[in-house]
Amino acid sequence: MAKLLYQGHGSLRITTVEGKIIYVDPYAGEGYDLPADLILVSHGHSDHTAIDLIKNRADDCRIIQYTDALVNGEYKIFDLGYATVEAVQAGNNKNHDINVCVGWLITLSDGISIYATGDTSTTDQMGELGERNIDYAFFCCDGKYNMDIEEASSCAVLVNARHSIPYHMAPGKLFDMERAERFDGPGKLIVEAGEEIVLEK
Repeated sequence: MAKLLYQGHGSLRITTVEGKIIYVDPYAGEGYDLPADLILVSHGHSDHTAIDLIKNRADDCRIIQYTDALVNGEYKIFDLGYATVEAVQAGNNKNHDINVCVGWLITLSDGISIYATGDTSTTDQMGELGERNIDYAFFCCDGKYNMDIEEASSCAVLVNARHSIPYHMAPGKLFDMERAERFDGPGKLIVEAGEEIVLEK
């Protein structure tokens, strides 16, 4: 069964049914010991780019940076066999240029889909994502550099995932329960830093 470890802040580790390991925006928390098959970096800020934390990597480990995923205005799709990774719009605020940021829509081989917004405010594409029947969606909500709790909750309604999960809640914090509890959205699910969940259809 596939699993997801929320490492804290904006960092995720996904284990696929094949045992492949995907790291998303490495930076926070623990759990960087498993050898990486794929590392995704949504934009260039230091709290999303700590790939040196991942010492163990498969021989064919692939690193997909935002610069690989958004080229001349085109959002790329990467078919890796064990997962399909689709870059989607992100940024769209004064701190994050939409032209140099992406979010990730990851669809595993068992059909489970995970959307990680990265650092963002509302984007035009979120309404389209609402038609994709996403299983798990992570919404940043720090309210300082990105959208706040209220806007993130509105985005969750647009995306309409089966499980809506707040993350990237406060600068310098792995997790903030008060902010997490204020977040609202379809199928709201609170996952604390260091918690691993089983991904189910």
